[in-house]
Amino acid sequence: MHDIDFSKVGFSTLAIHAGAYDDKAYGAEATPIYQTSTYTFENLDEAEAVFRGEVPKYGYGRHGNPTTATLERKVAALEGAEAAAVTSSGMGAVSSVLLGELGCGDHMICADTVYGCTDKVVREYLPTFGIETTMLDTTDLEALEAAFKPNTKMVYFEAVANPTLRVTDIAAVAEIAHKHGAIVVVDNTFTPPPVCQPLKLGADLVLHSMTKYINGHGDVIAGVVAGSKARVSAIVSKCVGKLTGSELAPIASYMVIRGLKTLDIRMKVHSANAMRMAEYLEKQPYIKAVYHPTLPSNGKNYEVAKKQFREGYCTGMITFETAEYKGMSEYEVARKLIDSLQIPGLGVSLGGSDSLIQLPTAMTHAKVPVEGKKAAGITDGMVRFSVGLENVEDLIADFEQAAAKL
Repeated sequence: MHDIDFSKVGFSTLAIHAGAYDDKAYGAEATPIYQTSTYTFENLDEAEAVFRGEVPKYGYGRHGNPTTATLERKVAALEGAEAAAVTSSGMGAVSSVLLGELGCGDHMICADTVYGCTDKVVREYLPTFGIETTMLDTTDLEALEAAFKPNTKMVYFEAVANPTLRVTDIAAVAEIAHKHGAIVVVDNTFTPPPVCQPLKLGADLVLHSMTKYINGHGDVIAGVVAGSKARVSAIVSKCVGKLTGSELAPIASYMVIRGLKTLDIRMKVHSANAMRMAEYLEKQPYIKAVYHPTLPSNGKNYEVAKKQFREGYCTGMITFETAEYKGMSEYEVARKLIDSLQIPGLGVSLGGSDSLIQLPTAMTHAKVPVEGKKAAGITDGMVRFSVGLENVEDLIADFEQAAAKL
């Protein structure tokens, strides 16, 4: 491999070349897929040295893989982290971080608006481990400050909340949390690098569902957590490799590596398309509110986004609330609009080349308690729209024909 100074290159160069695997045997340009569950040794002396950690070789697929290690180095480079560990799903990353960092008797503060499965883990499963949680609006810094207890170990939130697109000030939260001796964990799924790098803003750990923007093609389930080498190693040892057993398959790692190479280009188009669509939707009579961090009408979210997102980039996600229209309720308008659209698929994922649309109250957040939805601001007429890479003029035309059917 060429000796590239990655501190001096642009994001796309970093995404393509950082952490690349050097195939000395055959000189393969693409990272090889090491589809093996175990590894063999020359003799018992070598095997003993490997399992004692004295020789840097792989011993078993659950403990590491060359293809997967390449992906981990790439994500660490993009997030500005010392290390990263990939998992077999986004929830594998979430659960590994929560169970790796928290234990019986600990208290955590969690944003009251998070991915539906994360919400379920925090509300229903963590209490069975003796872990207490306070859920609140992490954009309210006074409420956050007041929520700390002597046993608070973590503040957990999403850089851009799912599905309300509320934007938390990462640096401000980190300052408060560190003053109280707590770590900050940020789910950065909606705003991956190059949009936002939470570790550089003071977060201690950052995680992603790589199923979404990082892979970007809707064909892989994967997650990742990145941070200091000490924290990531501890999480891997305790949770990824044992408690959750959520290692990522080598072929999936290869596919995410391939997807990463176009991340910068894709995020530019996602961002531009979403900005256009947000401006268009804000003017429609059947919509009463549009949530996207590039809209000045989003107030504090707009101001925080300008401060912590790279200029010219944003999330490709839009959330909007329908209005009562032509005698229909907000819920009825949302349902009819979604069913009349032709380009966006009706599905719960996001961040891929294909646009997707869904109704959170009935889908991703269906199992969030009514009081939880109310606190998070999730209404029956709220629609989450993952803007894809299609021609934006075609997306607008599609909304026009769907609106004509209302």
